[in-house]
Amino acid sequence: MKNIPTLEEMLQAGMHFGHRTNRWHPKMKEFIFTSKNNIYIIDLKKSQKKLVEALEFMTKLVSEGKRILFVGTKNQVSGPMKKMAEEINQPYIVGKWLGGYLTNFPVVKKSVKKYLDLVEKKESGRLEKYTKKERLEFDREINKLRERVGGLTSLNKLPDALFIWDIKEEETAVKEAIKKNIPIIAICDTNVNPDLVNYPIPANDDATKTIALVLESIKKTLLSVKKN
Repeated sequence: MKNIPTLEEMLQAGMHFGHRTNRWHPKMKEFIFTSKNNIYIIDLKKSQKKLVEALEFMTKLVSEGKRILFVGTKNQVSGPMKKMAEEINQPYIVGKWLGGYLTNFPVVKKSVKKYLDLVEKKESGRLEKYTKKERLEFDREINKLRERVGGLTSLNKLPDALFIWDIKEEETAVKEAIKKNIPIIAICDTNVNPDLVNYPIPANDDATKTIALVLESIKKTLLSVKKN
């Protein structure tokens, strides 16, 4: 499979650094190579293999026209993930995960519709007839909705899968996806339970270089699907 980072690239990105040995989840044991200075070292050969499996699954979904919801609300992830999701035209949540995104999807759909209506009215000048104060209120409403559902405008039904960066951080998203039977692909550091997800990718979930490397690999792989 093309667009898979080499072991050397993964090493240079610091993808092998796990958490401290006193903050680990025993279920991650099979993906741990060794420990060094009280830090667990992830087995990058296994990371690479799991990344290939995840990308093959994502490729299949995208080739069938299905939607993958990308979730990453941590500071170092949110910007790059939003950019990548927009480039591959997939939905995303990079602000706060509000309980009910999946379990109460009809309400989310209403919010998306309201957001798109307001944006359309503003762009077509139909809000000009209101007072300055009222227009400010509309702007506030648009910004609030953009933050909540701006990344979900292409989602007219529940997503076919979730890609989650850091399942400890996105605990609610994981719970909701499990409840709705939606497959999860996720970056799993040494402190989480990989059994919660269908396609775990063992990796450092904090390093900005790892974030850039993995997201670039996803982007190139999924864009090549669309070209074919």
